[in-house]
Amino acid sequence: MRYVSYWHDGTPHAGLVDDEDVIPLQGVQELGRDTPKDLLADPVLDHSGRVPLTAVTLRPVVPEPQKIFCVGLNYRSHVTETKREMPTYPVLFTKFPTSLIGAGDPILLPPESTQVDYEAELAVVIGRRARRVKQEDAFDVVAGYTMANDVTMRDFQYKTHQWLPGKAWDASTPLGPWLVTEDEIGERVGRLAVSLTLNGEVLQSSDTSRLIFDIPTLVATVSEFTTLLPGDVILTGTPGGVGFRRDPQVFLADGDRVSVAVEGIGELVSTVQAERGHSPV
Repeated sequence: MRYVSYWHDGTPHAGLVDDEDVIPLQGVQELGRDTPKDLLADPVLDHSGRVPLTAVTLRPVVPEPQKIFCVGLNYRSHVTETKREMPTYPVLFTKFPTSLIGAGDPILLPPESTQVDYEAELAVVIGRRARRVKQEDAFDVVAGYTMANDVTMRDFQYKTHQWLPGKAWDASTPLGPWLVTEDEIGERVGRLAVSLTLNGEVLQSSDTSRLIFDIPTLVATVSEFTTLLPGDVILTGTPGGVGFRRDPQVFLADGDRVSVAVEGIGELVSTVQAERGHSPV
């Protein structure tokens, strides 16, 4: 099954995608803490609210996750291009919910950065409260999968040994367009093709069999030090081919069209737009 978080007529909903339509979940405004795995397996639907998918505005799949974990250096090709040593423990960092945008929302180029980069990623959405999960039980707590573009401001990322300033920019990380439930993917999750296309040119191409730390390892590692909750998101890392490591370098520019594709899940397409101004805090 596929699920989305969306706006329709100014009201937020979570819904089941049924062919070309979406049917709202009864009494649920968005995917997240109120949509655990068991609810998604047997949803209560409001069929009177069925509308065409083209009539809604998609939000980030999980608009307000309590926690967003990101994994750096998790494909050998990316580690090689960065000229770093292979990690022996997952390289973890965080984002904030304000970083997330939906499918169809533009990736905004902030005026402060001149090195805005792309990163195609498979994202995992947690479906059950869990702590100290064993690797063999990891998929029991996974609600499903979606796609992300871990857009990174490289000039800010490398101002410090901690990557946070370059990784958690507001309105920079597309997450979507939908959640595909774990049972729909099953064991294939360990061999899904992952790619990124910029203006029609394939710049990243790999598959999840090449992850250094697979999904069970990531779920077990993160849940060792913190409690996972329904709606928490884990971005699993990006393959080689990022713009910063190319020669010549490639950065996102106003008017670009960038697409993340993951086999079995779909395509996440975004346009890139220069930020036309900002509001004071």
